[in-house]
Amino acid sequence: MEFGFTLKPDVSLERAAALARRAEACGFTYGWIFDSHVLWKEPYVPLTLMAQATTTLRLGTCVTNPATREPSVTASTLATLQLLSGGRFDLGIGRGDSARRVLGKPPTTLEVLEETTRAIRDLAEGRAVTSEGATIRLDWAPPYPLPVWIAGYGPKALEVTARVADGAIIQLADPSLVGWCVGLLRQGARAVGRDPSRIAVMAAAAAYVGPREVALERVRWFPALVSNHVVDLVKRYGEAGLPTDLTAYVKDRPGYDYRHHAEVGSSNARFVDDESVERFCVVGGVDDHIAKLERLAAVGVRQFNIYLMSRDEEEQLEIYGERIIPALRGVEAATIA
Repeated sequence: MEFGFTLKPDVSLERAAALARRAEACGFTYGWIFDSHVLWKEPYVPLTLMAQATTTLRLGTCVTNPATREPSVTASTLATLQLLSGGRFDLGIGRGDSARRVLGKPPTTLEVLEETTRAIRDLAEGRAVTSEGATIRLDWAPPYPLPVWIAGYGPKALEVTARVADGAIIQLADPSLVGWCVGLLRQGARAVGRDPSRIAVMAAAAAYVGPREVALERVRWFPALVSNHVVDLVKRYGEAGLPTDLTAYVKDRPGYDYRHHAEVGSSNARFVDDESVERFCVVGGVDDHIAKLERLAAVGVRQFNIYLMSRDEEEQLEIYGERIIPALRGVEAATIA
């Protein structure tokens, strides 16, 4: 199993670089950052500093979206960062949640997501793209591959992931629900003649090592964040088409204030019960984390990505580096066949 971390770009630029340096030393192989430019800082500046502070860490957005930046701008930015880092950047992309909603706009369609993802990768890898009658190409783009990760839960989103992506970002740490998503991913890959085992699965979730009572409060915001996507899924598919374990907890959800997005102690999380926190996140002592991550690997998770925004970030990285990553270094993700 590999390990990544995601930062919310409200940290100082200097601290973003320092956290990336420390994470690399602790054995993390991926560093990600949210892209919601109104709520927090522009992400590509801290990503630049994170690249300069590290030598092996792969870096990327978790996630950007097709609409707040014109696709050729995203492609040009990533191609430039490939030059800076020696080819260590990935693209993480989804339909757009907070970045779109704070502008008063809905997430984009899956059709736009698929088309944009293909265009960004082609341009960043130096291939020509035709858009709105014009053919464009970044002739200077370096010869590095740009791995693509798509974020999504529902059947249609995972079909797009199966067609287009190198990896799936599943914002959950519930092995049963992740397994459900992996099954949909497998079906989608087979439908288009792709080998499902070639699509990496990432479980991205908040995690905190510490006493249960403390840990629950540090990560309670995460199921509230996920609820935005669950509500969208219910509108699209209806509750009957989705696992009850995914939908039941949002029935008493009163609404969502993006001014307190991904925030410890957020009022958005008042409706989230302890059982949902324990299912969706990774909490408890070191042994609890190891046991749950082993269960995630058993359903096909190749990378666990800690949403590192639950306070005590340096300490949490050190605990993972000293005790959890070594314990799971030899654990292989189950093959998605």
